Order: sequence, then structure tokens, then C-alpha cells
Amino acid sequence: MSETTTPSVPWWRGAVVYQIYIRSFCDSNGDGQGDLPGVMAKLDHLAKLGVDAIWLSPIHPSPNRDWGYDVADYEGVHRDYGTLDDFKALVDRAHASGIRVLLDEVLAHTSDEHAWFRESLAGKDKADWYVWADPKPDGTAPNNWLSAFGGPAWAYQPARRKYYHHKFLRQQPKLNWRNADAARAALRVLATWLERGADGFRLDVANAYLHDASLTDNPAIPLDERSRLHWAHAPNMQRHFHDSNLPENAAVLDAIRKTVERFDGRFVFGEFSEEPERSGCYLAPETGLHAGYTFNLLEARALTPALIRDHYAVLARHPDHWPVISFSNHDVTRTVSRFGSADAGPAFAKLALALLLTLKGTIQLYQGEELGLTETELARDQLRDPVGDLYYPVHKGRDGCRTPMPWNAEQANFGFSRATPWLPLAPEHGALSVASQESDPDSPLALACKLIAMRRESPALRLGEIAFLDAPDHVLVFERSHGDDAKRCVFNLDREKPARIALNEYVVDLEPLDFVIL
Repeated sequence: MSETTTPSVPWWRGAVVYQIYIRSFCDSNGDGQGDLPGVMAKLDHLAKLGVDAIWLSPIHPSPNRDWGYDVADYEGVHRDYGTLDDFKALVDRAHASGIRVLLDEVLAHTSDEHAWFRESLAGKDKADWYVWADPKPDGTAPNNWLSAFGGPAWAYQPARRKYYHHKFLRQQPKLNWRNADAARAALRVLATWLERGADGFRLDVANAYLHDASLTDNPAIPLDERSRLHWAHAPNMQRHFHDSNLPENAAVLDAIRKTVERFDGRFVFGEFSEEPERSGCYLAPETGLHAGYTFNLLEARALTPALIRDHYAVLARHPDHWPVISFSNHDVTRTVSRFGSADAGPAFAKLALALLLTLKGTIQLYQGEELGLTETELARDQLRDPVGDLYYPVHKGRDGCRTPMPWNAEQANFGFSRATPWLPLAPEHGALSVASQESDPDSPLALACKLIAMRRESPALRLGEIAFLDAPDHVLVFERSHGDDAKRCVFNLDREKPARIALNEYVVDLEPLDFVIL
């Protein structure tokens, strides 16, 4: 593969990583579900887009209680997605196209159908590979810990007369990283897939490997400070200081990075969904993971200059940390819809793409964002996500951002599958299909290709520092610089007001939702 940075700079610094939700990307065998051969079939699209790497959603066998984030076998490939040979073929073809392949590994918990948990449940050699605790004298849960999906984070098992801890669904028991054998087994999972050709990993809930062994209660959040953001109020009645997010979590992150670095040129980054400062998100690449991301930008409801400035103000307190930057992924409402500008047409989609692709960090671009896809509205009987099942109608879950990619509006199911897709396609996505945008030089897709190429060629955009300049409240201005290369980026985020910005030797006039990169 050709390198896009000098040998002294890791390839992942400033790279663009394209996230693929496999089940909704492309179906090769007509069962209505995306698969690894389907990803292979669309590598030309990714190569034209110019991305440096792809991040695949979990590929392992799973009962799909949480759609792959409940792993039943770390060694294999989910039968819906193909075979281990398909994975190896995908890696080879991606590498031939200059694209690296990252896997999504879920090592903080497993499925309750995993062989490790079955042995633990039986009280055999792996009895302490999961977090078990005795009931209180009255039979209730060992402490007050709440699940991220709401309710007590404990499930009782009569077979052992104990509770086991689950941070998410009760079918996702927490792996006990305090058990040395369990920790070694988890690290071996990473080594196995690196040996099979993976170029690294995105780590699910990287903040949650360790728990407080004394099972201390979590402190309550005062009533007037509690989140009212949709369903998230359920777990956000307490600070998650003891069920996860321990400062000692940093030692696990360091061990993971060292495991990955035994293989040349690999990359590992993590999701820090809670307490990022406490749990090790902002460590330097030599002490924690190579990079990490939080939900500060992913949960925001409006795209404003203050949002971007404030996020980088936090990052500035940790100058040795390298961030991953994203506006969207498989867990949140799509960018265009979440920021309330779905009626702004392609102008807002292009503005958001331009902003994302000029920011400092490694960029994570979720599938369909290059098309400006909107959130899909689904009826209750169409939902597959357990969060939607729990909290409908207050929250419809995450299915709206997981619906299939529209490849060609002239084909059945927009070219995603010749069978009925596992989630419905959005009718409005037909006009945004890849085929329709490929022939339009003014489309979001065309702009994404142009911006990714510009980022690849510009040391300032890929590797440079970021400095924010004074501007009116609705305008964001920053400069990226690296060596002799510099880029000045100006964004008018207002949907109605034009903007005139004086930048030393020249004046920039912008229409609403307009931008310029100088």
C-alpha cells in the first residue's frame, strides 16, 4: 500500500476512516442482509472516495440481541456475513486498493451464549471470568449500579445463586478484566485478528473494562443536573464512577496498545461514552490507545461555532492526545437530521462534510454521510434495535441511522439487495443514491471526494494544528498549519444570514450555509 505520510508519521494521524455497518452496506447473496462479499463489491466506491481505512462493525457470531455487540465467539465470522476466507479475501482486496481494514472489537462484555460465560455460569475454571456478586440479605441486587439501557445492572442466576453484572443488556455479561486469565484471553483475541491481517481496531466502550472490586455504590447526580435527553435519562441518574470509568482503566488501555504495537503499522482507537477524562480517553498515544473519541459532538443537537470551539478547548488541555473526530455513527441520529437542517437540502450536508474533513484529528466518516443521508422514519413494527423496543415512542432507537445504503435508485431496493432488506429503505434516499450523485459534480459525494483528496495532499489539513480566529457568533473561522503549509477555513453556519469576514489582506463574503477553504 502507498503511504500518505512520511515514515516517521503513523498512517492513522489525520487519516479518514470510513465506518461500515456491514448488515446495511451491500448484500451479495440475496438474503436481505449485508455481508463481507458485499463490502468487497463496493471497494471501488471507497477507493474513489479516497478513504484511508474502513472500520467494520463487529463481524463475529452473535445471537444479535444487540446486533453483533454481543459476541458469542471471538474466533469466527458471523454466518450472515460470510466466512473467514471471505474476511481474508476482503483484507487482501482492500490492501490492494490502498485501504486498511479495522475491526470493531467488543471486549468489555460478551454474549451470555459465549462458551466462556457458560463455563462461568457452571462455576468451573472460568467461574471468575465475569463479574459475579452475592445478593444482599433481602435478595436484591448487590448495589445501585444502573445499566446503560436503564434499570439495575445486575441479573440473578439461580444456578450460582449470584448476580452477574451487565452494563448493557442482561444478555451481555461483563467480562472481568481483573481476572488475569480473562484479560490474557481478551488480549489474545486482538493478536489473533492482527495475525489474520486486520490493521487494527475500534474498541467498543473502551472506558468500561474495569469495575470497582468492592462494588461501591455509584454517587447520585443531583435532580436538577440530570439529563433529559431522550432515553439517556435512564442511566444518567448517577455518575458511573464505580461500575466503569475507573482511573485504573488506563493500564488496560496501555496493555491493549502494546499488544497491537507488536505488529507493525497497526492502529487502535476507542469509544469513551462516559467520563472520558477519568477513564483514559485523553492519554497520549504512548501511554493509552493511539486515539479516542467521545460523544460531545455525536450527541450535540445543533452545529454551532461554540460546539466546535468548546470541543477543541477540552482537547487543548491534553496536547499529547490525538483525537478521533466524527459527527455521526451507528449509535446516533444522522448528522443532517440531528442538527435540524434536513430541509436545507444538500447545502447543509456539504457544509457539514467540509467542516468535518478540515478539522484536526483522525476523521471517522459513517457510511452514507458522504451522500448526505437523512434519518429514516420507521414504524414500531419495523424496529430491530433493543433501545427502540425499550423506549418507544420517546425514543425509536438507533435503526433510523442503520437502514441500507442506497446504491442505485433505478434498481430494486436501491441496489442494496435483490431480497427484502432486513430494515426498510427510506424512499427519500433514492434521490441521494451513489449512482445519482456520481454524475453530479455539485453533489455531496463529489465534494466529499474533493475534500478527502485535498486533505490527503495537504500536510496542514492532515497533520496540522488548529487555531480559531475571531468571528461573528454564527461564523466559524480557523487556521490549520503544518510547516510551510497553511489552510484557512471559514464556515457560515447560519441558515438565513449571509456573512462578511475580514481576514487581514482580503474579505470573504458567504451566503447562508456557505464555506470557503483558502
